[in-house]
Amino acid sequence: MKTIAIDFETANEQRASACSVGLAWIEDGRVVRVEERLIRPKTMRFSSFNIAIHGIRPDHVEDAGEFPEVMDEFADDFRNATMIAHNAAFDFSVWRACLDQYRQSYPELHYLCSVKMAQKVWPDLGSHKLDVLAAHLGLTFAHHNAAEDAAVCAQAALSIARSLKVERVQDVPARIGMKAGRLFAGGYEACTCRKA
Repeated sequence: MKTIAIDFETANEQRASACSVGLAWIEDGRVVRVEERLIRPKTMRFSSFNIAIHGIRPDHVEDAGEFPEVMDEFADDFRNATMIAHNAAFDFSVWRACLDQYRQSYPELHYLCSVKMAQKVWPDLGSHKLDVLAAHLGLTFAHHNAAEDAAVCAQAALSIARSLKVERVQDVPARIGMKAGRLFAGGYEACTCRKA
């Protein structure tokens, strides 16, 4: 079973303005591959607020592919994969908004939210933001670099699986009352977690 962590950065407040995607593949209980691709948004409007967060400027992406071209490179990887994102509601709304903008259908996949997972497994952490989680796990990274964010998300998911003593990240939802989200040709279902 394929498991891939994903993270998007956006050029502005619009969800359809992805300007970077990071991916981290999990196999046999470890991160085996990390990739980042810059994306040229259809509308090249970059807000100073977003640039201050991730440092990506219009000139960085002017030679990059647009969303369909960039994501098509990974289409075989995504097919029937279990995806993970830290605050999946955001990342999967970016994915959907970008696909909608290009009138493309959604891929068939399931997804998990590592924020919801961390909240269930480590309820005493003051926050479950990615940088707090990284510090809790002893990981250093460049926050808001999509590849590094995806890699930390993947490491956090693996740590959660280990702390629950389950073999695979896909086994976590059954232990914490989580229902995986889903993208499919006709739409999507959100990832949800039963209240304690």
